[in-house]
Amino acid sequence: MPFQPIPRFFTLAAIAYAVYALLVFLMQRQIIYPGRYIKVSGQTPAGIVPITIASSTSSGEVWFMPPLKLKPGERRPLVIFFHGNGEVIDYLPEQVEGFRELGMGVLLVEYPGFGRSSGKPSESSITETAQAAYDTIVKRKEVDPERIVIFGRSLGGGAACALAAGRPSAALILQSTFTSLKPFAGRFLVPALLIRDQFDNGRVVATYPKPILLFHGSRDTTVPPTHSRQLVRMSPRARLVEFPCDHNDFPSEGREFYRIVAAFLKEAGVLPT
Repeated sequence: MPFQPIPRFFTLAAIAYAVYALLVFLMQRQIIYPGRYIKVSGQTPAGIVPITIASSTSSGEVWFMPPLKLKPGERRPLVIFFHGNGEVIDYLPEQVEGFRELGMGVLLVEYPGFGRSSGKPSESSITETAQAAYDTIVKRKEVDPERIVIFGRSLGGGAACALAAGRPSAALILQSTFTSLKPFAGRFLVPALLIRDQFDNGRVVATYPKPILLFHGSRDTTVPPTHSRQLVRMSPRARLVEFPCDHNDFPSEGREFYRIVAAFLKEAGVLPT
């Protein structure tokens, strides 16, 4: 009888782990999408065109920032911008002004359940919203549908790749993003098969037919730079630029950042040389 406590201990440990894994499975979207709890005001900044986007599971607002100094009848390139999981589009207008200074328009896409948007965030609902936003914006007379650039930051890289897989674009830019969300399961000591929203960016990067620019912080502790280093090896059309920074202090508003972006977009034929 002295050996009975040992199997009982392992049984209790297994039950405790199963309960823990179940909680992680059920609550993972609260962990992945914290920005849904950010409160926003009802006002739209001056100079921004709000556009209502509806999908099968949600409706909400995306913000269009028209190109600067647009001439009558002129069509310009457009950046479709997807933010990180702890942000809302209200944070972005000043940050993306550099794209407008390059002569581009910008579309800021909000995720379901974030900001003013209804619904719940998930890989499928975000993808559907991204595609609905794309299908709406390419019809605008200011937008050149042949010069669409898709940009994703952090979690937004998953949204950007999901859109790039389903709609045509001229170039893809990914900042501080991941190969997929499956490797992050290890941080919570659960198997990757429990991850519901996987965002398989690696699969998209490997098959994307146009130029890809990757940015990453070499000291990133949130999404380690090894993710972008793996992504760049997956495509001969990809280039990686690393900055000596962490995840949340990436200099995405700096002069050097936009210099690199401009050179890349000129090579891709999006901007005039």
